[in-house]
Amino acid sequence: MKYNRILLKLSGEALMGQQQYGIDATRLMQYAEEIKAVAATGTQVAVVIGGGNIFRGVQAEAFGLDRVQGDYMGMLATVINSMALQSALEKLDVNTRLLSGVTIQRVCEPYIRRRALRHLEKGRVVIFGAGIGSPYFTTDSAASLRAIEIEADVVLKGTRVDGIYTADPEKDPSAVRYPEITFDEVMEKNLNVMDMTAFTLCKENNLPIIVFDMNKEGNLQRLLDGESVGTLVSMHGSEAYQLANPKHSSLQPAVKDIPGQQA
Repeated sequence: MKYNRILLKLSGEALMGQQQYGIDATRLMQYAEEIKAVAATGTQVAVVIGGGNIFRGVQAEAFGLDRVQGDYMGMLATVINSMALQSALEKLDVNTRLLSGVTIQRVCEPYIRRRALRHLEKGRVVIFGAGIGSPYFTTDSAASLRAIEIEADVVLKGTRVDGIYTADPEKDPSAVRYPEITFDEVMEKNLNVMDMTAFTLCKENNLPIIVFDMNKEGNLQRLLDGESVGTLVSMHGSEAYQLANPKHSSLQPAVKDIPGQQA
């Protein structure tokens, strides 16, 4: 296995599946099964999931609500998704712990770094809910911060697109995918990977990010088996990728396989 401890970032919108709102049971169980397969190999798994399928804090101002209040509403949405994922994993006999940045004693533990590390060391899947517990910070920022705090080897950002492209592949059919790219190149090209706070945290702490298609069954396991899946973002781009994946050439061109692999 390539990584000992990972932080998996999932979007809330992905949980909708083909629905317009809420949680699709089929997609939820697919994610749970993928996580179970990885955890069974001995890789320590932590998860952060967004809440966009229920409510986004930035929507509050459009509704005429206070932004801070809206962000707290968004945090609670992430707790709902986290509880759903926890239940799905436990249905598959996976030991889990849900830690929240906002204290909700009846449904989850408060986030304490040493407690999170202990759970991971015991082989439990740890789910971080409620972001970092403060308004104006996204779940991307929470994923980056928690990954740094638990000393994860990598942030795996599971999306519905199979990597980072020169343009939005859903809008521009001529867009091509980067197999590897540096933090500096992402900033120079103004590519949308994470919000700037989250991205800067990873860059300053030399924490690599891999963006990949989580909706394609088996992708998570293939990625951890060392296959070339998604796009690697690191300090040295292709050089770091080649060192980590000697059986894959770092000189391959960007791949023109755009929307075909998306689910």
